[in-house]
Amino acid sequence: MAFEPVDCRIDAGLDSLLGKWKIPVLIQLRATPVLRFSDLQRALPDVTKKMLTQTLRELAADDLVQRTVYPTVPPKVEYRLTAHGQELIPTLDALHAWGIQHRAHLQALGQHGTGAE
Repeated sequence: MAFEPVDCRIDAGLDSLLGKWKIPVLIQLRATPVLRFSDLQRALPDVTKKMLTQTLRELAADDLVQRTVYPTVPPKVEYRLTAHGQELIPTLDALHAWGIQHRAHLQALGQHGTGAE
């Protein structure tokens, strides 16, 4: 798709994806369509409870993740990709493939692909 630089809206999409834990959460929900908060904590052991909560709220506010609360004691809360969030799957797959190619490219240049060089 060709577009004029002045019409570029890549930043609008990236605003919803930027953040240390947003893509890892989306990848987890891509792999396992329905997860509870504790499942996400186990899958992402380095994220704090506060940061995971904030990340999920932001993803829900951007209509990428649906939060479903069941009226049980204790409350049961599940997270899943919304239809809009599922539209991201091909983009995430493409970014993953590009990341593999990019890392190989940097290694061929003598860099390690960590971004710290």
